[in-house]
Amino acid sequence: MLLAVNGTLMRGLELNGNLIRVGAVFQREAKTAPCYRIWSINDRYPGMLRVSSGGACVSCEVWEISPDGLADVLNREPAGLSIGRVKLDDGTDVFGVLAEPWLVEGVREITAYGGWREYTASLPGRG
Repeated sequence: MLLAVNGTLMRGLELNGNLIRVGAVFQREAKTAPCYRIWSINDRYPGMLRVSSGGACVSCEVWEISPDGLADVLNREPAGLSIGRVKLDDGTDVFGVLAEPWLVEGVREITAYGGWREYTASLPGRG
């Protein structure tokens, strides 16, 4: 199955080893359809939600992963993140990591940056 990741599971980032450990295989860089917004959860990881208006395309990566691997990766994700359907800008639907709405309440929205890598590159000492 295909899984879209938009944060620390991406190549070279903090939790990418969780994908590698279960044998997931990187397929391609991608963007979501323009119906998502993204927030920074204490500058540790992002939370992305699908919205009915005011959305944008968010940078992500698509990985091939087994069902058992997906369950393992999800069990290691921070509380408030879950798996749902994500629409990509080419019209395909894949599984993806999404935030529960409560997770993004009161935290910094970073949609204008276009993605997690773009946002973290703007932080002092992290770019």
